[in-house]
Amino acid sequence: MSGIDAGQLKHLVVAPALAALGLDGEVAVNLVTGTALAESRGTYVRQIGGGPALGLWQMEPATHDDCWVNFLCYPVGKRFERVLEGMLSQDLPRSAQLVSNLRYASAMARIRYYRVKEPLPATSDPAALSYFHKQYYNTAAGAADPVSNISYFRQAVMV
Repeated sequence: MSGIDAGQLKHLVVAPALAALGLDGEVAVNLVTGTALAESRGTYVRQIGGGPALGLWQMEPATHDDCWVNFLCYPVGKRFERVLEGMLSQDLPRSAQLVSNLRYASAMARIRYYRVKEPLPATSDPAALSYFHKQYYNTAAGAADPVSNISYFRQAVMV
């Protein structure tokens, strides 16, 4: 099965969403685009096997809700909260929009990375992006393989 065009995802969805947050830049855009490719192959909007992860970025509702409860409602997150609220559709719960609202889902993936204490990699090196994804987005217990996922981050950098 083929998925969404990676170039269109990067340039028409991810880059504008991250720019709206003020959290853009080459590395951030490549990291978030590569995350969608590594997590769902840019194809699946529901976790294969019945798990809870949603959307191209395969964010779990608990992670999504934690971003809102423990970050976005505090002064440090308020500027992002206003932007994210503007991205939301009014007819679905927030976490459900991880499936259908690409702009919002990509912005939430960036918020997840923003909350990490470590800075983003210094360059868009695919291996560095893949290892950063594994360590700070997928977690040690997650299924992501930082070596085999380098190709997804390379694709994100190249498109």
